[in-house]
Amino acid sequence: KPDYEFVLFYQAQVNGDGQILAAEALIRWNHPQRGRVNPAEFISLAEETGMVIALGAWVLRKGCETLAAWAKQPETAQLKLAVNVSSRQLAQESFVEQVKEILIQTGINAQLLKLEITESMVVNNVDDAIAKMYALKALGVRFSMDDFGTGYSSLSYLQKLPLDQLKIDQSFVRNLSLDNHDLAIVKTIINLGENLALNIIAEGVETQKECEYLSNLGCLVFQGYFFGRPLPLEEFERSVFEKNYK
Repeated sequence: KPDYEFVLFYQAQVNGDGQILAAEALIRWNHPQRGRVNPAEFISLAEETGMVIALGAWVLRKGCETLAAWAKQPETAQLKLAVNVSSRQLAQESFVEQVKEILIQTGINAQLLKLEITESMVVNNVDDAIAKMYALKALGVRFSMDDFGTGYSSLSYLQKLPLDQLKIDQSFVRNLSLDNHDLAIVKTIINLGENLALNIIAEGVETQKECEYLSNLGCLVFQGYFFGRPLPLEEFERSVFEKNYK
């Protein structure tokens, strides 16, 4: 598809005071006839057709270009950016080289780039995933495990992965105050994070109550509509100035 049809939106990741620490880059497709297409529709199609590799590479490059632009402004220079990686991307033999090339071309501080992977991606080929993650970690890149708690985690491989962050899935957040089962899972993830020295972030936080509940359990970083919807770049940057510097 033409480059102009795709665009990145940015959703804030904040601390308990609402200060924006990072963002997640989320792709949107502006279809010439259909208008804005829901990512749930076209991402699955892209995975089926193999287009997800080209799409993922585009998102990664655009995200790194954003980080390069942020580095020039003192207000945004410390922001981290999370970029989702698909299983097909990670499985590519040349994936590490591709990331390395983008890092060199954009000249960004690799420690501000956070690649989000899922449990299922790693399970498919644990040894290959670990090797690639360590190679990227050596360049400074950070890793966050998305949808944590929804897959088939083995604690033995979790210890082997060079992760920096676990992301509590929104399905657990939604019923936190109503479901003892979800509460137990969230407590376990937070304790696990503390024991493995991993940062914990909760996604899908939509209410003050959910935020307070998570804070009381020891979660310190949040993402969700309560703090901000995904926004076009300029709007997101404006929100950083308003929330962090007023």
